Amino acid sequence: MSFIKKLGSDVVLLIILLLAAFLYGYGIWNDQYVNTYYTTAVGSMMQSFHNFFFASLDSAGSVTVDKPPVTFWIQTLSAMIFGLHGWSVILPQALGGVGSVLIVYLLVKPGFGRTAARLAALAMATTPVAAAVSRTNNIDAMLVFTLLLAAWFLFKGTKHHTIGSLLIAFGLIGVAFNEKMLQAYMVLPAFYLFYILAAKVSWKKKTGVLAACTAVLLVISLSWAVIVDSIPASKRPYMGSSGTNSVLNLAFGYNGVSRLTGDRSTGGSGGGMPGFGGGNFSNDGQMPGMNGEMPSWSGGQMPGMNGEMPAMGGTGGPAGDDGGMPGQGAGGRMDGEGRQFGDADGGQGRGIMGGGMNGGGGMFNTGTAGPLRLFQSALSGQASWLLPFVLFGVIGIFAGIRRKNFTMKHKEALFWLAWLVPAMGFFSIAGFFHQYYLIMMAPPVAALAGAGWSQLWNYYKERSSWLSWLLPVAVLATAAFQWYIIHPYDDTIGSGWSTGVLAAGIAAALLLILVRIIKGQEKRVFAHAAAVMGLLVLMIGPLYWAFTPITYGLNSMTPAAGPDSSESGGFGGGGRNNPTGVNESLLAYLKEHNTGEQYLFAAMDYGTAGPYIIDEGEQVVILNGFNSSDVPYTTDTLKALVESGKVKYFLVTSGGMGGGRGGSNSEITSWITENGTAVPSADWQGSETGVNGGTLYEITLK
Repeated sequence: MSFIKKLGSDVVLLIILLLAAFLYGYGIWNDQYVNTYYTTAVGSMMQSFHNFFFASLDSAGSVTVDKPPVTFWIQTLSAMIFGLHGWSVILPQALGGVGSVLIVYLLVKPGFGRTAARLAALAMATTPVAAAVSRTNNIDAMLVFTLLLAAWFLFKGTKHHTIGSLLIAFGLIGVAFNEKMLQAYMVLPAFYLFYILAAKVSWKKKTGVLAACTAVLLVISLSWAVIVDSIPASKRPYMGSSGTNSVLNLAFGYNGVSRLTGDRSTGGSGGGMPGFGGGNFSNDGQMPGMNGEMPSWSGGQMPGMNGEMPAMGGTGGPAGDDGGMPGQGAGGRMDGEGRQFGDADGGQGRGIMGGGMNGGGGMFNTGTAGPLRLFQSALSGQASWLLPFVLFGVIGIFAGIRRKNFTMKHKEALFWLAWLVPAMGFFSIAGFFHQYYLIMMAPPVAALAGAGWSQLWNYYKERSSWLSWLLPVAVLATAAFQWYIIHPYDDTIGSGWSTGVLAAGIAAALLLILVRIIKGQEKRVFAHAAAVMGLLVLMIGPLYWAFTPITYGLNSMTPAAGPDSSESGGFGGGGRNNPTGVNESLLAYLKEHNTGEQYLFAAMDYGTAGPYIIDEGEQVVILNGFNSSDVPYTTDTLKALVESGKVKYFLVTSGGMGGGRGGSNSEITSWITENGTAVPSADWQGSETGVNGGTLYEITLK
């Protein structure tokens, strides 16, 4: 209670937490399906413990989602308490985002002071990518919260020599592995390094403790994978996007090494890019399932699109974790001059940063791999705003280091650096990730910004030689960089934002220089206010960007912040994130003609099945996973399912969301059309448009 009371006495912290809650939670009730892929899984997980344990995408336990289950377990519990809604599956991530802000404060305060902790918490709260992803049911906000909680136990265990806290710290990384697999291990160098440097025990004890912690880490990390892989394939769902129906292959392949190499194949028969049959088109370069021709849709329209082409802007993509049209970056909407917003010169290199700084770049608008990738327009607006300030802050922290004064401050700063540097290195060279993954950079950037400010302030107030000038220089350099981020959007948001941020930074730097020159003890309080303001003005740009998911809208499948998110169509509208919706006429027909079958019908993809599972609570079979290599059914197993009397209706659609095997040339589709009787469209389609694509087949086998 005293701990909570102590926190409650910090009014500034409470205001920061309320700001975070607003940024992460306002308007989430407007998002019906969020990331439809994951919300469909939550709906299915609510229907049975079998589906819950495996994180099954559909009611029949046919195929899992492409990530481990822990975050979806939490989302399912939330949906069980509050009902299945968009906001109820977002809520855990929004709360986790606010919790991350609090933990950053708690980690920075003991070593660097309350003001530094407040500034770090504010930097964390206003990191644009954190605001964007915390408003969705994507995993990353919960992942970061789990890792920060692990860091809190690490600091506690190291400082107080409590092995239990250290075991919990590494155990939580194991939990994080079961949230997003190898991405959780990105922080391991920081954890090992900090304990080795900061623990005041013998090397023998350090070795023993780290060995025990590593054992706990591995046991918890691999527990679910080993259990699942040891169960016969016929008794569990197909492991989505694994390619080989193995959790371990999913962890170290599609969700592991492939993220670095850019190889989106999964090692399965279909391979490749989700939603398009793999990283390479099959069928001699044609889109799978189309036989060289465009598919036919009811009324000549693509299902669920109401006669309009999907919105491909914002940060949008076709589906799930891996959206984006081939060759077009998510968020790559074009302005009137045919260039991508955020790319001032159409990808020919930009202004002060020189050539190669193109904005679009990459399959998922992640820029061009290289040492300056995080400063390119595609990524810089997500989490890079304070990187110049962090650089100067780190110089300040380690400028006066000596062997005999290697303090806990230095060790904590090294912890954050050992978190940040590998993350920056990965995102600079990786071939397969999304903008919202950059939330991994938010904690170390925020912590080092606050800690760096503390050290720069100390030099500044003590007038310590050349080091006292680092603070105004850091403010000026960071303001210039933030102008660089905002300026390309002048035509969209007005030039006042970029000019204002630069002018405020210059004014703050000049004020700091002026106060530095003027002598006299009476200036001390004024100097402190000027120093705090110097960093606060650098929060204007990221704060505005953090508001863009609210003011401009957000694609809930591939979230990112920035004014170009307006093309995503409002709160999670997101173009091809829109499922086809419930066809009330179809629903009524299927219910009326159900003769005891467990499943209402079988759909080719989650975009078709999702609304019936989410909105209606119906049990639906999904015949394809997210990736074209997913093979949850063969013709023999599908035949057995029908013969068991569990399903008799099949809605076959061409194209659609999710799965690359839904085309008319797939074995499954051929089997359905050969063994089924087409139900006249007049009996079930109704008069609605946009939800009537496909052909309904009835199959009865004796």
